[in-house]
This record gives sequence, structure tokens and C-alpha cells, in this order.
Amino acid sequence: MIDTGNTGFVLLCAAFVFFMTPGLSLFYGGLVRRKNVVNTMMSSVFLIGVSIVLWVLFGYSLSFSGNIGGIIGNLDWFGMNGVGMEPGPYADSIPNLAFACFQMMFAIITPALITGATAGRMKFKAQFIFMILWSFIVYYPMAHMVWGQDGFLGTGFLHSVDFAGGNVVHISSGVSALVLCIILGKREGYEKQSYRTHNIPMVAFGAAVLLFGWFGFNAGSALAADGLAAHAFMTTAASCAAAIVTWMLMDVIISGKPTLIGAATGMVAGLVAITPGAGFVPVWSAVIIGALVSPLCYVMISFAKKKFGYDDALDAFGCHGIGGMWGGIATGLFGLSSINSVAEWDGLVFGDWHLFAAQVLSIVITIAVAIVGTLICVAITRLFTPLRVSQREERVGLDISEHNETAYPSFNGLD
Repeated sequence: MIDTGNTGFVLLCAAFVFFMTPGLSLFYGGLVRRKNVVNTMMSSVFLIGVSIVLWVLFGYSLSFSGNIGGIIGNLDWFGMNGVGMEPGPYADSIPNLAFACFQMMFAIITPALITGATAGRMKFKAQFIFMILWSFIVYYPMAHMVWGQDGFLGTGFLHSVDFAGGNVVHISSGVSALVLCIILGKREGYEKQSYRTHNIPMVAFGAAVLLFGWFGFNAGSALAADGLAAHAFMTTAASCAAAIVTWMLMDVIISGKPTLIGAATGMVAGLVAITPGAGFVPVWSAVIIGALVSPLCYVMISFAKKKFGYDDALDAFGCHGIGGMWGGIATGLFGLSSINSVAEWDGLVFGDWHLFAAQVLSIVITIAVAIVGTLICVAITRLFTPLRVSQREERVGLDISEHNETAYPSFNGLD
């Protein structure tokens, strides 16, 4: 039976999640150099168009209708055929169409996260083709395997849990971002020039928009305006807050001063880490999860990246990949079936190893899917276009070379 309160809540949360993609464009856009701002923001904005069209025609059906081997859905709901105002199989108090709207917003922002690793050097045409392929080859199968009926990683076999997208959103995009940035190679002069953030207030505002939307991201995944939604809201806030504090502490220990960029990055890392367990772990454990994710991501971004020599421009892997992996593991440590019965076992901290083992194995499988899927997408994309802009285009900046626009046009006497 349709509940109007639950329906209104889920639709509002869907709007919150949609707002995260413009927020991500601001966050990423502020981090890059001035000559690449338009291109970096466009890399998020174009996906609003492409991802919604794909979701309506194919994505929702492949992710959530039927089941083929626990890996992918079928095309029973092609073009939203049969997806209407009555409840669907995933929530009995909201229209199937409302669930489709909510999940659609995840399908928009997930590929957008990848673009942070490739900023400043990937051809827009290549990005356009790659993101379409990635949605089909990585995102839709991952969504089905974790959340779909009888999905391999969920109820169909492994019985791992992922409340709002640790595997589906963050690990898949973070690992794909790492593979793609390694294939692309480093930016021109990466180890010789200083790549300073060009607009810190823009980064901070973008991070704040992401935080705002993330409450819908996690609380909305309860699919009802109930106690579980309130629980997920509070764990989200607790993890985010703890991560901000510990990132500031890391800044002070390493460089002597806290930074706004650091606080904003810690905010995002804390949100990433709590996403898989927001509706499974106790509120007190969310503080631990957030407090520990910042040192993990800080070390990855500040030290490991230099040691291994890859150019993850805006730290998509360092934040989303590593943060998502820690969040999935932490869910296996702190999860409680008494909070959410979708978890069939309690976490390792409470004396049962089954959930922890399922979580670790699900992360390994997600990493494998992301790596193989990304390599396939790259191979197909290269049949149509080079992945990378020319040296001259990179030096001029992708705003002019790819879009013939500039974020900060010069006027007479005023830049």
C-alpha cells in the first residue's frame, strides 16, 4: 500500500542526491587550475543528461528487473515499461517509479566521481564514450549484484551488505579512476610544476553541497521515513564530523596548520566511509569509522600516490576508493542485525566472522569488476578516439581546446 509520507520522503531525498552532482562539479572545479575549470565542471554536468537518458531506456531495467545469473537484470522494464505508480519489488510503501527516481540519481553521480582522477588531460569525446560504456559494463551489473533481486553479492549468494553504495558507488568508481589515470599518464609537468587549488571557497561550497545531498543519499536508502532513516542520518553526521576533526589533526601534525581544503576533503572522506554501513552500524561506531578514514586517505593522498607515481589529479581513488574499502570493512566489523535485519549476521566486533568475511570478499570482487570493466571500456573507446588531448591542447587548457569557453574571461583592465 502506498504511503504518501514515505513517497514524499524518498522523492525529496532523490532531489537531494541529484543536487550532489552540481556540488561535485563545484568541488572538482575549484580544485583544478583556472584553464580547466569549465571542462572539469562539464565532466559532471554532461552526465546529468547522458545518465538519465540511459537510466530511463536501459539502466533501471538492467539493474533492477529480473535476474540473469545474479550478475545483471533483463530488459523487462526497458524504457520504464511497466514501472508505474504501484509499489515494486524493492519497497512496498512507495511507487516503483519513486524507487527508480531515487536510484537514478546514484547512476548520475557515480561515473562523475571518476572524472576527478583524469582532470586536465582527457579528451571530452573519449570521456563521453567511456562513461556510456562504463555505465553498462560496470555500474549496472554492480547495482544488480549488490541491490537487485537475487544479486550475486547480496541475497543471491554472498549475503554481503551495502546500505547506500560503498561497493556500487565508491569502490567501483574509485578503482576505475585509478586504472584510467594510470592508462592516461601524468599531466604535463606533473612532477615539476605546482598544481595549486585555484578557488578554495568554491571547493568548500561544493563540499557543503555534497554533505547536504549525502543526508538524502544515506537516509533515503531506508526507503521510508522511519527510524532506520533517522539512524542513517545520524551515523552520516557522526562519521563526517569525526573525519573533519581528524583530517585537521593530520594537517597540524604534518604541515603545522589546519587547512580549509583539508577539512573539506575530510568531510567527503567521512561521508564515503559511512555510506555502506550507515543503516547497519551503531551510532557510536560511526565516530570510529570517520575518525580512522581521514588518516587512511591522508596517507594515500599525501604519501602513497607520490611513492607509486600515478597522477590521480583530484584524488578520486585516494578518497572514494580507499574510503569506500574502509567503510565496507568497517561494516563487517560493526554491523548489527538488530539495527537492520538485512544483515544476516553481526559484525566481527560482536563475535561473528561471517559478515566480515562476506564484506571483504565483496570488496575484492568489486575491485576485480572495476579493473576488468575499465580495461574493456578503454579498449572500446580507443577504437573511436584517442583518450588524451595533445600536448598543445593540454598547455592551452581544456576549457579553450575542448569547449571554446573560459571560466574567467578577461575584460579591459579587469581580469
